[in-house]
Amino acid sequence: MPHAAKPRETALVIGSGIGGLSSAIILATLGFDVTVIERNVQPGGMLRSFVRRGVHCNVGLHYLGALDQGQILRRCFDFLGITDQLPLERMGRNAPVDRYYFTNAINGPDQFDMPVGLDAYETHLMDAFPAEKKPISTFMEQLRANAADFHHLNFLYDPRPMANLIEQTEPLWAFLDRAGYSPGLKSVISVPSVWIGVPADQCPLFYHTMILASYLFSAWRLQSSGAHMVDVLQQRLLSLGGKLVTGHAVQRIDIRKGQVQGVTLDNGEPLSAANVVAAIHPKIVLNLLAPEDVKPSYRRRIAGLKDTDGMFSVHALVPRNGHQAIPHNIFSVRTTPNGAVDDVIYLQLRPCERPGYLLLSLLTSGQEALWQPWQHTRSGQRGEDYQRLKQAVAHRLIRQVEPITGPYHKLELLDVYTPLSIRDWVNSPNGSAYGVMRSCRQLLSAAVLNRTAVQGLYLAGQNIVAPGVLGTILGSLATIKFMIGPDRFNQEIQL
Repeated sequence: MPHAAKPRETALVIGSGIGGLSSAIILATLGFDVTVIERNVQPGGMLRSFVRRGVHCNVGLHYLGALDQGQILRRCFDFLGITDQLPLERMGRNAPVDRYYFTNAINGPDQFDMPVGLDAYETHLMDAFPAEKKPISTFMEQLRANAADFHHLNFLYDPRPMANLIEQTEPLWAFLDRAGYSPGLKSVISVPSVWIGVPADQCPLFYHTMILASYLFSAWRLQSSGAHMVDVLQQRLLSLGGKLVTGHAVQRIDIRKGQVQGVTLDNGEPLSAANVVAAIHPKIVLNLLAPEDVKPSYRRRIAGLKDTDGMFSVHALVPRNGHQAIPHNIFSVRTTPNGAVDDVIYLQLRPCERPGYLLLSLLTSGQEALWQPWQHTRSGQRGEDYQRLKQAVAHRLIRQVEPITGPYHKLELLDVYTPLSIRDWVNSPNGSAYGVMRSCRQLLSAAVLNRTAVQGLYLAGQNIVAPGVLGTILGSLATIKFMIGPDRFNQEIQL
């Protein structure tokens, strides 16, 4: 008598950002029957671009690191099966990847160009700060060691738990202070911590060097849009037999006797599965659980986590007759007297779908206090005062960067969004752009997010390892490892 086929393992993934989609693809590759649930009509979360007047405006995808052959993100994309569908443009060919402009430089240059390559980066630092070659060599030694560990994914394939691997909990700022770095040099080195929303005096050295190294390995821009990347991920998931449910939010995660049973949607429909992967903010996960489902200590730990700030963004059309596209990123940086990065404006000026125009994109801190009067409102219902304030802040931001790029004549605003927009779109508490802050003070609490004590319930997304496309995919891999165990992970997931 033939044996009955073994039933497939089942999983539901809440959230369809890069964390949710990458987790679902990995699970589908491993043979899981997986369904992704997205409360918005379109999948993608902050990875998805939106269209204004025929122009794609990116939200969370501006450039990518470590995508050259054999590098970390390339290996991840290859494993996910999406590399060939993504049109990529290499940055840094005979030019910088990033150009920092310091509005109040102290003992360093007003401008610093970040190149591709660790050796080139060291040379640029030496040229900019010739009196500090010894401190620079000390930092580069640490950066190279961490970059090698990162490249080999030692933290992922090591049999020890991740919480035990992140041993460099000393803040970047303390490391630099201890070695006597000047304020100007500290400013240049610490800019990358801004990319993950952590101040340099709270950013673990491990995380800082991980993010910096990924862009020094190689840097790329997607020639299409975030929406195209979402479509590629979605089609890959469907091709593996995965499913996608959009336009419905999860009302609750169903748990019985400490074991996940599935979820119930906002329309009352139950979906059954033995595993639920919540690729959403951990605090939102708590709202989907009954008080008795997790221990009060776990609930308090998650509720008490500090999140990164929100962001304010501007997208505008600029006539080509007065400007040329800029092949690198621009960071306008303001620092304090001791060299701490106090404020940053990120700028891209790129070709777009509108003939005769370029797309200007600006990102800066969310300035949350400005939007407090509308804290209890929803997108599309905030009135004229809110719109006027957004426009005023946008134009002020544009004027701040004009000394760098030149004046923008006949500029046309396409879209302006605030932390409230992000909050409403992806259900991130207070519009936090990068989720849980990976600071030294809460590194351990963030590292044990998956210790829910509920069998079959797991967390994924940018809160697990780090934000950004690479950090979030690595978080998905770390969650899958926790889910299936290190032995199966090491056998079936070879990057």
